[in-house]
Amino acid sequence: MLRINLAKSLSVLAWIAVAWMPANLPAQSAGPAVLQIKAGQVAAHVSPRLYGLMTEEINFSYEGGLYAELVRNRTLMEDSKEPVHWTLVQERGGVGSIALDPSQKFNDALPISLKLTIAQASGNQRVGIANEGFWGIPVRPNARYRASFYAKAAPGFKGPLSIAIVSDDGATTYATAQIGGLTETWRKYQAVLNTRSAPVSATNHLTITAANPGDVWFNMVSLFPPTFDNRPNGNRKDIMQLLADMKPAFLRFPGGNYLEGNTIATRFDWKKTLDGVPQRPGHMDDAWRYWSTDGMGLLEFLEWCEDLHMEPVLAVYAGYSLRGQRVAPGPDLAPYVQDALDEIEYLTGPAASTWGARRTKDGHPAPFPLTYVEIGNEDQFDRAGGGTYDGRFTRFYDAIKAKYPKLQLIATTRVTARTPDVIDEHYYRNSEDLMASTAHMYDSRPRTGPKVFVGEWATRVGSPTPNMSAALGDAAWMTGMERNSDLVIMSSYAPLFVNVNKDAMQWRTDLIGYDTLTSYGSPAYYAQKMFSLYHGDLVLPIVAQDVPTRLWQPSTPAGRKGPNGEPPATPPQAPPPQQVPTLFFNATLDSGTHNIFLKIVNRAAMPQAVRIEVGGLGSLDPKGQSIAMSAPSPDGTNSIAEPLKIVPVATPIDGLSTRFTRTFPPYSITVLQMKAR
Repeated sequence: MLRINLAKSLSVLAWIAVAWMPANLPAQSAGPAVLQIKAGQVAAHVSPRLYGLMTEEINFSYEGGLYAELVRNRTLMEDSKEPVHWTLVQERGGVGSIALDPSQKFNDALPISLKLTIAQASGNQRVGIANEGFWGIPVRPNARYRASFYAKAAPGFKGPLSIAIVSDDGATTYATAQIGGLTETWRKYQAVLNTRSAPVSATNHLTITAANPGDVWFNMVSLFPPTFDNRPNGNRKDIMQLLADMKPAFLRFPGGNYLEGNTIATRFDWKKTLDGVPQRPGHMDDAWRYWSTDGMGLLEFLEWCEDLHMEPVLAVYAGYSLRGQRVAPGPDLAPYVQDALDEIEYLTGPAASTWGARRTKDGHPAPFPLTYVEIGNEDQFDRAGGGTYDGRFTRFYDAIKAKYPKLQLIATTRVTARTPDVIDEHYYRNSEDLMASTAHMYDSRPRTGPKVFVGEWATRVGSPTPNMSAALGDAAWMTGMERNSDLVIMSSYAPLFVNVNKDAMQWRTDLIGYDTLTSYGSPAYYAQKMFSLYHGDLVLPIVAQDVPTRLWQPSTPAGRKGPNGEPPATPPQAPPPQQVPTLFFNATLDSGTHNIFLKIVNRAAMPQAVRIEVGGLGSLDPKGQSIAMSAPSPDGTNSIAEPLKIVPVATPIDGLSTRFTRTFPPYSITVLQMKAR
């Protein structure tokens, strides 16, 4: 019979550290490590929101990524002079030209159009426009693509137009539809393109052509493949399924640097994303240097949460942008505070409220759940004049708590004038030795301050996605967060996405990679998935003995340069070597099912034997399960070509008892699922 002492026992904690150990240095332990799991005690409670997602527009995460739109520069706003990503089609002697035309604006939000002049076309001659998509237009067999565009024609143009998906060599038309009825005023035209028996291909483009002379103007040309749950204006199915498989508890949105923008003018202005897609002006994602059509607007983020059963974690703009533009924490900040209050009301307000009524008009009468609101992003970088975040946070805190006292407010750096409910901490590590200094940091942190949201973190090893070395570092770090999840209540890896096509990446080491056709999870993705799917609600203390160690040489610190870049007068001294563990671990218990989840991370180049002793219960079911992921080398990774090279494998195991020994492979992450009885 299982015996649980519900008194928290935070003083009984496991060994934990993170370090990369060179394979040629000898282990410093002769026998197996011993892990004594105190199954009758509780060290902490696991937060139900511990594992979630963080997202922002970087690496073509939405445009050309999760957001399923296939037409690039559909609003013609990416370049003020040229119709970038659009080309002229002239077939079989047809003659024409294309150009941006500001004299024929589409609407106030999109004050421009693409003018097609057909000078000569008849019979088999065709002239038109073509869009290259985001590194091609993907084609799959028996798929239905929803095509649409807005157009108007000059007097006398007789049409019709043909819209088609065509191979880049021009030899094959995979799907086509005819559209007539053009007038001298802007109208929307729609068609369904069926690919039927087309082969899988990405080397294609979308065309709209005609065989009669005349002038035609276009805007908002759109092509959507089938989307996740068939949601209109929705998301790419394969990427959404990768996310769904992680069972994330929350989504922190809209970012990151994408929230702030480089300037106040280029922040994520949520009110400009609410109108129908043709009325959204879009904006330059100048933090990452490409155009966002804002097809992924506030409502779409919320629908993303709804589709994956995640809780929204809303980040609101707090008056600071990346290039140092800031709003003083006085009367000038009032409109931004009100903007945050309006945004919260849009999510949570009743239909009778101003912004609740707007949400209802937008097609979602029911309020969205909301528990956490983050004020700004990485405001520790606002250092000019001593920093303004303390004052800005106070203004937002007081206004939001006055109207929504139950909301939990997240600060992005330390503040003193008010006590936040949660503080957001970010950790990016470029080497294993830096990770070593932080993996155990929460074991001894006092529990008297705010809770912690590790809102961005990653072991940055591998490109464009993490390799097994990074996954091992991540897993070691997650054992520490999970063990301390009475304090660390939420965490989310970042960045989440990368388009692996040439010139699409701004930040290396991203969790999920994709190209025009396919997507894959990195080894770090699968480590995240293992931790998210296999844990209980109670942390069990572990006493460790004889944990193997290796001699580890920390990196030499960089010397501080002089004001003109000259070398330091005194070269930096290398830190002394130190002994660090090669095993990292934690254990949790599901109090409902009595399943125990023991996580073991072996970062060594050799197998590690571990003696496991489980006390505080009657017995263990002899049958259990091992979920393990390993690689022959820490450099091993997944890719578009080999998406499943390194993945977890679930295996039934037998012979479990309250005392048993198991050997864990080199470079491995393992979850042992055991049944207490």
